[in-house]
Amino acid sequence: MKRIIVLASGSGTNLQAIIDADQRNAFAGNVVGVISNVPTARCLTRAEEHGIKSVAIDHTQFGSREEFEAQLSEAVDAFAPDLIILAGFMRILTPVFVDKYLGKLINIHPSLLPKYPGLNTHQRAIDAGDEFAGATVHYVTAELDGGPPIIQGKTPIDPDMTAKSLAERILFDVEHHIFPVAVSWFCDNRLRYENGRALLDNKVIDNSGILWKTSEQVSQS
Repeated sequence: MKRIIVLASGSGTNLQAIIDADQRNAFAGNVVGVISNVPTARCLTRAEEHGIKSVAIDHTQFGSREEFEAQLSEAVDAFAPDLIILAGFMRILTPVFVDKYLGKLINIHPSLLPKYPGLNTHQRAIDAGDEFAGATVHYVTAELDGGPPIIQGKTPIDPDMTAKSLAERILFDVEHHIFPVAVSWFCDNRLRYENGRALLDNKVIDNSGILWKTSEQVSQS
């Protein structure tokens, strides 16, 4: 069973989706810890409600990003994780931190990468007149939102949608589904990072990731 920890900064709905998947034995791993840079974040309470150890490391109490990451790295190492999940962790990590955990660090980004790295992804998709928007689970590298994609899901953009309503649809209809799938692939040793690429079943995943449609179709892949 793989040891999984989650780094989060907010309410933790993606964390909850992963905990729920863990509890229904959807993957060969267990969430053993949650770390947040916001001591009052709801994600910490979610962890405690499920008997998962939680750690708060307030980034505002450190004089530099490097000092914060040194403490963060110590907390991460204490869990001896096989997989580190960034689920709404609102800190940009330095290359030093990322390189230390390269290959075991994954993130979810609310766009169809490589489109729209960075912020305001939903409004950018609307402004561009895109037909679809979505989310991508990817390996984390030193390049912001530039690591190799693993899996992505998409949803139509309705004509009357706002950035807020689109964000909610993507969160609940896409993110909460594709994140546990990626975790499952990792825990089953089907997914790995090698030479800057993501591989599933020893085949290189292309630069837009594997398209998710339904959980039933994915489970048959």
